[in-house]
Parts: sequence; C-alpha cells; structure tokens
Amino acid sequence: MTISPDLDRRFREAADALGLLDVGFDVVDSPVGELFVAVSDRGLTAISYDTNIELQLERLARIAGPRVLRSPRSIDETRRELDEYFEGKRHAFDLSLDLRALAPFTIEVLRELARVPYGATTTYGELASRVGRPRAARAVGTVMNRNRIPIVLPCHRVVGATGDLVGYAGGLERKIALLELEGAR
Repeated sequence: MTISPDLDRRFREAADALGLLDVGFDVVDSPVGELFVAVSDRGLTAISYDTNIELQLERLARIAGPRVLRSPRSIDETRRELDEYFEGKRHAFDLSLDLRALAPFTIEVLRELARVPYGATTTYGELASRVGRPRAARAVGTVMNRNRIPIVLPCHRVVGATGDLVGYAGGLERKIALLELEGAR
C-alpha cells in the first residue's frame, strides 16, 4: 500500500498537534552542511552533523521515548533561530533545551559553556576551572565531544590551552567555519 505525501504530512502534523510525539525531528540545510535537529516538549534535544536517521532515532528513543517522528513543524523555532545565526543576525539562542539523560557534571559544564559569548573562545581548562574542577580539562573535552546540541551549546568556541583548534565532533573544517562566522578567527 502506498501512502500519498499529503496523507503522510497530515498524519505527522496531526500527531504533533495532538501531543503524541516524544520527539519531532527534521533535517535542516545549513552553511556547514545538513543538520539533524530534534525537539521534544521540553525543548531542543539534539543537533547532529550525522544525518543517518535510523541511528538518530535509536538515540532519541533512549533519551526521550519511542514516539519519534519526522515532523518539520516541530522544529520551526529552532530552524528560524539557526537561520538567523548563520545569517549573522543572532548572537544568542533563546531556545529551551532538553538535557535529560545527561550526568550532572555534563549539565554543569554545558551550562557554563552556554555562557561563552559569541565571537569569543575559551579553553577546556578554563571551563573546568569555572565548574570548580580545575584538573578536569580532559573530562570537559569528553563533554564537548559528546555534546548533543552543538552550535546552540557552542563547543566550537572551546580551544586547546595554547589556542590551537583541537578536536571537534563535526570536524575541524566546521569548527573553523563557525568561528569565522562569529569573527573569532
């Protein structure tokens, strides 16, 4: 049985409107490539450079529940803010974030990361110090590598102790592009 694109769209919109989704997602075009974006009723749940939908669905189901469905409308606000960011019109995001299933240390580091201003950089060691764990630079690096909401939680703004661009889950070319967009490089 073949389902028409219109029926499929109406089904997804109805599921979203009735609150039947744990997470709605879509794939968004951006200057740094396609982004997988997912939003729950609690807020932005994930942005990923990996747009393998099957892999992402499994991850989201473990985080928020099994009712995960492609629903472009559910990410409209996030899409708008990302577009404004990439156009250079937005320097801070006003999105609610769904950080459930993260360890307390991870949440603490990500909250401190969110305070790093547009166009600025910090180091792993500085972030570790800001959360009261000055010897935990490597642990902070692990948090940055596993950050499930890059760009909005700006792990691209974290550099090595010498100022070198070290590691970025999305690839160094994306990190450079984001820092150049912000005028930090």
